[in-house]
Amino acid sequence: MARIVGILLAAGRGERFGGGKLLAPLRRPDGSSLPLGVAALRALRAAVPDVVAVVRPGDDALADALATEGARVIRAARADEGMGASLATGVAAAGEAAGYVVALADMPWIETRTHARVAAALAGGASIVAPWFEGRRGHPVGFASGLRGDLMALGGDEGAKRILAAHEGATLRIDVDDPGVLRDVDRPGDL
Repeated sequence: MARIVGILLAAGRGERFGGGKLLAPLRRPDGSSLPLGVAALRALRAAVPDVVAVVRPGDDALADALATEGARVIRAARADEGMGASLATGVAAAGEAAGYVVALADMPWIETRTHARVAAALAGGASIVAPWFEGRRGHPVGFASGLRGDLMALGGDEGAKRILAAHEGATLRIDVDDPGVLRDVDRPGDL
């Protein structure tokens, strides 16, 4: 089977949240809680077992929590440049693969089956894959190995928007019944 790697982007500052966002407790249906970033990782790893988690240098508590959950943790020296630099770091660390499922650590409500559908589409030969819910593109987004060089060349805070725009016609749209693909955490009230 084709090797698909999950890239969990967890190197943001969480400034609008007030810091420490990815370790904030997320209440679960059973009444227990789990750190936000760990919840996002678990949903991704259940579908894509090989995950590289990208964190900020010095964010040791988060790095330890994600490593304990089975992620290969990479510290992004250029994290202050923004999401594009963190994504480039993660893809470089992941090495050669058939594809990369790029997930955001502040989006813990994405269902495992959505991650699995994106990964399966990549393994099936899609170039770019994105889930859509109620007419809006969401996350995670999958990129085939042919775009690895483009991903590693990213910088700044734009993420992969430029790559998505350049390959809009080649993007496989997967309609999902998963509102989690659009829901993130920016402020404490979002929890």
